[in-house]
Amino acid sequence: MKRQELSEQIFSKQSFLCVGLDTDLKKIPQHLLTEEDPIFSFNKAIIDATAPYCVSYKPNLAFYEAAGVKGLMAFERTVAYLKEYYPNHFIIADAKRGDIGNTSKMYARTFFEEYDVDALTVAPYMGEDSVTPFLGYKGKWVILLALTSNKGSHDFQLSDLCHTTSAGGERLFERVLRVSQQWAGAENMMYVVGATQGSLLADVRRVVPDHFLLVPGVGAQGGSLEEVCRYGMTRDCGLLVNSSRGIIYASQDKDFAQAAGSAARQLQQQMKELLLNYTGKS
Repeated sequence: MKRQELSEQIFSKQSFLCVGLDTDLKKIPQHLLTEEDPIFSFNKAIIDATAPYCVSYKPNLAFYEAAGVKGLMAFERTVAYLKEYYPNHFIIADAKRGDIGNTSKMYARTFFEEYDVDALTVAPYMGEDSVTPFLGYKGKWVILLALTSNKGSHDFQLSDLCHTTSAGGERLFERVLRVSQQWAGAENMMYVVGATQGSLLADVRRVVPDHFLLVPGVGAQGGSLEEVCRYGMTRDCGLLVNSSRGIIYASQDKDFAQAAGSAARQLQQQMKELLLNYTGKS
């Protein structure tokens, strides 16, 4: 999917919501466990209920790998279902891959050829040659980890590099943002920036003013949607805000899909107002 197509979907639906499909067999409604493929059954119901209110889905591979072969089959069925019935939705495989070149080539082949998703989250720690194999696929996106929403992000990502480089106070996440722009542009690279980082989004935008950002951490993790938009939104939105638990586990009962749809719609309505406030477009 091209950037222009993604932006058109955002303004057409008045939403920049990404629904995280973090499907845990221990958390889904118990009546689904009698289904032949409970993970896919849950995902299908969630997708059908939330599709009108979002532009993207993000299955987190850890939740599928935890169920072994059956989980991976459910992931594959979920992607196939989205591509058949909701082809305009942007599909992100949240796998956080990144390894030496030959291994990265195999990861890229897996997700961009075998599963044919639109985007893949990638860890930048091993540098350029671990990321570039993912960048050779037309119409596919790399979403590079930059400033994440977890507490441990402060251990390394906010480290000041001035004592070890000539960067003059540059922090590690800023170096990741700056250097990685030499590998790809805003048409095929996004960055993960956590909603819980708040005003640091302004620092991110000083380095990457035009790139799309994938922003987890709104909802269950406590990030502020308004703050994300204030510091991170661009003229063509430039944001995909992810919510997982706050939507897909809105109810544990048989009305789980309806509750998920209501939660997604509530977020979409907030996003509609924020799009108008910060871009002037309706």
